[in-house]
Amino acid sequence: MPPYEPSSEWQFDVPTDGSKRLPPAARSFESLAHQGYGFEAAIADLIDNSIDAHARDIVVSFLRDTGEQGGRDRLVGLLVIDNGDGMDEAGLDTAMTVGGRKGYAPGALGHFGAGLKAASLSHADALTVISRTRRSPSAGRRWLTARAQADFTCDIVDATYCQDLVDRYDGVIGWQGTIVRWDHVRTFETITHGQTDRYLEDAIERLETHLGLYLHRFLAREDFHVDIVVEDVHTREELDHRGVEPIDPFGYRVPGRAGYPRTYAAPVAGVGDISLTAHIWPPKSPLVAYRGIGSLSERQGFYLYRNDRLVQAGGWNDTRSAEGHLALARIAVDLPPEPNDVFALTVKKDGVQVTPAFARGLEKATDPSTGHAFAAYVQEAATTYREAARRRTEVRRKAVVPPGKGIDPKVRRTLRDELPQLEGEEPIIFTWDRLTGPDGVDPSDLLFTIEHKERRVVLNRDYRQAFNGGRRGGSNDAPVLKGLLYLMLNEIFQKERLWANQTDRIALWNSVLVSAVRAELARDEG
Repeated sequence: MPPYEPSSEWQFDVPTDGSKRLPPAARSFESLAHQGYGFEAAIADLIDNSIDAHARDIVVSFLRDTGEQGGRDRLVGLLVIDNGDGMDEAGLDTAMTVGGRKGYAPGALGHFGAGLKAASLSHADALTVISRTRRSPSAGRRWLTARAQADFTCDIVDATYCQDLVDRYDGVIGWQGTIVRWDHVRTFETITHGQTDRYLEDAIERLETHLGLYLHRFLAREDFHVDIVVEDVHTREELDHRGVEPIDPFGYRVPGRAGYPRTYAAPVAGVGDISLTAHIWPPKSPLVAYRGIGSLSERQGFYLYRNDRLVQAGGWNDTRSAEGHLALARIAVDLPPEPNDVFALTVKKDGVQVTPAFARGLEKATDPSTGHAFAAYVQEAATTYREAARRRTEVRRKAVVPPGKGIDPKVRRTLRDELPQLEGEEPIIFTWDRLTGPDGVDPSDLLFTIEHKERRVVLNRDYRQAFNGGRRGGSNDAPVLKGLLYLMLNEIFQKERLWANQTDRIALWNSVLVSAVRAELARDEG
């Protein structure tokens, strides 16, 4: 470039005089910890990496010290374990470098090369990644926030420990896979004494919902599984285990209006035709996929997918305002796979910024087969809502105490779909144990007892095998029995105390059910 000569004319190109390399300061690492990642979004970002590594089984494990070996009851860390392709030493170095990814394969969920670090360090002061491939041994790297902020120093994890941790989870990893470990999780360290169970119940419930929604297309596949477990860090016993179920935001049984869903083509300058699959939910639906994923005003509008991963769950992207009578309107949009100037994904993958070209495309969007306009769809969605609001024939089911630990997640999901939940109430939980009956009652004559104040149903473990068909029992076993008892006992748990008629009803149910169990066992023996 020739030397700059002063001129009164506007400079269309800024003149320069050489260049200089300015590497990031170590304090830039601090900004990664302040990206505003929610806990659920951070875990989802880690799972995105597992999916990109072709993992089919992913486990999110809360590590708990129950206090039974001298300590206090607390959460000591979190792991995300997968059986993906794994990484060798060079791959680990790249993965742990801020912005280290040079590029992503077509269809990958990763985007900026910062998700692993930003998601993890937003919640933990120590991030360790241990991995192995089919051709390379276990290796690991660790970031400590304090050291990273000082000089970008990343630790090399002892190779023997790497192999030990991989062996600990060989039921998931097998020949290859990766473990992401969080230590000094800031939220865990704020849990007060006696509140660990309550925290876990709330945190796992939110995580189940978030992953079930944003990864629902993956979870609907038969060969893809995400499990959430709580593990005793000393004994390795699973204190809780839940398989994440897909929550399809378009998973209604019958559409709210005939003729839907419809597919519209929106001509968007810069990217071409964008396909919009427009749905109208059935009014007043009790399903979790409608009511259980956030406020209805936030969940109307566009559901934007990138490579089958939901990256925006509702919202109108400045094309209109949220309105109560559009609560039934949801539109699925698959974003173009190639980079473009119209749709820009946020770093946390929790929203999409669009240019005005998208709004102009919506104005011209039509159903190619009928010419039906997208604007008419919006009006019909609003009309469906208003017509339903005028009808007074809705049957309202009585609210119930929510189901808790011990009930299979699929059953729990159905119960929440079908029955309104009493807000702020402690859930009903199920456990197996050796029973001690009231005076004069033989424990073998009891299938269950209840601990009313604790909202606990205790099942007689001597009869456990009768409900498991010879299989090993787990925390969520015997779903039919537990589902029936939940429905039978819910009203009793809503009362402030047990009355004589309720005690008699429990005795009646025990008598009948124990007889039924003994009859079933006699058939098996015969």
